[in-house]
Amino acid sequence: MNTQSRDRTPCESLIIVKGAGDLATGIIHRLWRSGFLVIATEIENPTMVRRTVSFAECLYSKHHTVEGVMAVQAEGTTTAEKLSASMKILDAGSLPITIDPDGEIVPLARPTALVDAIMAKENLGTRIDQAEVVVGIGPGFNAGVDVHAIIETARGHDIGRVILDGKAEPNTGVPGPIGGYTMERLLRSPTAGTFKPYVAIGDLVRAGDVVAVVGRTAVKAEISGVIRGLLREGIEVKEGYKVGDVDPRAKVSHCHTISDKSRSVGGGVLEAIMMFLFGVKNSTGQKR
Repeated sequence: MNTQSRDRTPCESLIIVKGAGDLATGIIHRLWRSGFLVIATEIENPTMVRRTVSFAECLYSKHHTVEGVMAVQAEGTTTAEKLSASMKILDAGSLPITIDPDGEIVPLARPTALVDAIMAKENLGTRIDQAEVVVGIGPGFNAGVDVHAIIETARGHDIGRVILDGKAEPNTGVPGPIGGYTMERLLRSPTAGTFKPYVAIGDLVRAGDVVAVVGRTAVKAEISGVIRGLLREGIEVKEGYKVGDVDPRAKVSHCHTISDKSRSVGGGVLEAIMMFLFGVKNSTGQKR
């Protein structure tokens, strides 16, 4: 794979995406549909709320499909075995997801682009020299220093914007409004303990309904709507941990499709990679 060719086409370029939760899935899906080869890495036993639209779900079920793209777990004991398994999955036309919390596959695979989409709100080790194009998602990165570009994730006018200098907006801890609700739509653990849901993703609930328990303490919906996301049963959580969310728009179809935010951020990632790989020029005529 000649990743340095000026005549490169998307299908000749390998991209590694760190993370395969719902936001990362929107990014991966857009890159995949645009013709790029993608390998995603994840931690062991990842916790996702929007599990139906998270490629990382395949780590529990071996394979998982989101909007027509099938993700398959790439297994192996060593990093080399995981890379080999990933390439075989790519050759078969599916998307490989492998457990690699430290990103050890990156120097071995030598990707054209690296996208850090783990959403840790800080940089946990991604470097600008790890690929021809390195993109950070959201706060925690410094464009031009540890990544080539950052994609804004804060809802509002600038969501999906490509930042080439400086940083993204800081994390406020307040989710963007949906149907006029922000914090009210989140389901949080009232105490530490084992999570046990009483409902499923896609179920309609009313304000005040008990939707789960943590230990023996009830988790109640604050608003009416559809359960858009919910943790897997049996996960140990801390007090205040996000265990689900309620969408007041109450459209069940939204539970099984990539969100507007994820699509916007995915578009920004695609734009940034195309800018750097395919020679989009700035107003002075210089290649960025």
